[in-house]
Amino acid sequence: MPRRTLRRFLPQPHFIREHKSLRLLALVLHDPNLFHLNRRSVSLAAFVSVFVGLQPVPMHMLIAAAAAVWLRCNITLAVIGVWVSNPLTLPAIVYAEYALGARLMGIPAGSGGFEMSVAWLEHSLHDIWEPLFLGSILGGLALGALAWAATRLLWRLAVQLRWRARRHERARRATHS
Repeated sequence: MPRRTLRRFLPQPHFIREHKSLRLLALVLHDPNLFHLNRRSVSLAAFVSVFVGLQPVPMHMLIAAAAAVWLRCNITLAVIGVWVSNPLTLPAIVYAEYALGARLMGIPAGSGGFEMSVAWLEHSLHDIWEPLFLGSILGGLALGALAWAATRLLWRLAVQLRWRARRHERARRATHS
């Protein structure tokens, strides 16, 4: 189930390798491990995508692709998975990371007015960067590890169910023969 389902939805490796914006990575993208769909590769890509997606930095997809190349996990899933933090979810994620970091550092979470503007961010970044950094790293590690473990568990369960179905099918055919 996992491999077949994923193959149906993911683009073919040759489409990615031949994409004009990825020509600079052509030599690296010929590593077949970057496109394997096995439990190790998919679960590690889940970790990478969640960890990178929860960091308050720009260029998530590029960072996830570089991490996937470095860790030799499925690059397509790692890049797609970073969209867990999209423009709709990003404010809530950043606030939760800041609150986590502030709590761990023993700093009261800022009660000053929040304003969605570049000027406010420039003014407040000096005060919030340490708890935000701590919260994003720890939150990314914790939720990335959870995504890794959940992916491995779900993959194993799917394989066990497939084995059980095959065993029952063989037993059914043996009794009808």
